Amino acid sequence: RAEGLPRANMFAVAAKVSAVVAPRAAPLRRASPGSKPLRSPLRAPARTSTVASAGKDEDLMEQLLAMLGGNKPGMVTEKDALPGRQEEMRVSDKHFVLGNSIKTFPDNLETCVFATGCFWGTEKMFWRVPGVFSTSVGYVGGFTQNPTYEETCSGRTGHTEAVQVAWDPSVVSFADLLAMHWTCHDPTQGNRQGNDSGTQYRSGIYCSTSAQFEMAKASAEVYSKALEEAGHARSDITTEINGPGDNCAYYFAEDYHQQYLAKPGARPYCSAQPTGVAVPADFLEANGAKLSAGYWAKYGPRPGCTIQVSNEPVPVEEALKA
Repeated sequence: RAEGLPRANMFAVAAKVSAVVAPRAAPLRRASPGSKPLRSPLRAPARTSTVASAGKDEDLMEQLLAMLGGNKPGMVTEKDALPGRQEEMRVSDKHFVLGNSIKTFPDNLETCVFATGCFWGTEKMFWRVPGVFSTSVGYVGGFTQNPTYEETCSGRTGHTEAVQVAWDPSVVSFADLLAMHWTCHDPTQGNRQGNDSGTQYRSGIYCSTSAQFEMAKASAEVYSKALEEAGHARSDITTEINGPGDNCAYYFAEDYHQQYLAKPGARPYCSAQPTGVAVPADFLEANGAKLSAGYWAKYGPRPGCTIQVSNEPVPVEEALKA
């Protein structure tokens, strides 16, 4: 590859699809002019215009349902997963807010995929971080090749809703992005985030390098201890953390989901449950964080909701002053 040329998004297409699922995937077909991507007849649950909240009553109800066998089923098995298709999702390559490509990135950038529940709010929180070049929403961690939103919501693909982030490590570090991940949702809720329930809303970090993988695991231990010391209701982290090659294939979601909350007519839906507990400053400093405690106090997620902020990214100059 020539120096300085953009590199292809390493997660956009699975390098190796499950031997069980791949033979069942619908064959690639040539798209005719004006044709639409393949769709599933399954219907996805609607998201209403609301800021959802979940408390002790919801926790108790979920536990009771689980004991009675009436809760939503767990992860689909590989052999029972929907087959999907070889045709990739067609999406616009231009980020609606940042203006950069969501598919190819300059060689100096790093990438990682984060899942914190509904991907609409997750994406907004990450695209606002200074130094982030691009974000996109998609599906990761499952078995189905090139799934649709409806298929993912059925719980029969094994995927979780996620956001791929590409950033400039000279401006913002992976430690900073881990701080955003841990603080913009409650990573102890298992297959749920607030009122959104199902394996497609589980928390996850899907790393592109071994160094990211090791730091992500270490940060989970540190944040679990921070939650315990803060007296949070739960401190056991349920976040799925995968290293490179460990089921990290990322598939783009439909175009209408990309940067959804910044688009005209978007419904301001948010079911994230930020804990209000910060990632310990000593961990961030030891791992090369570039954003200060002042930045997180001014621009970081707040308990209750993550989306009632500007769509515009935080300017680097403002971030440095915080």
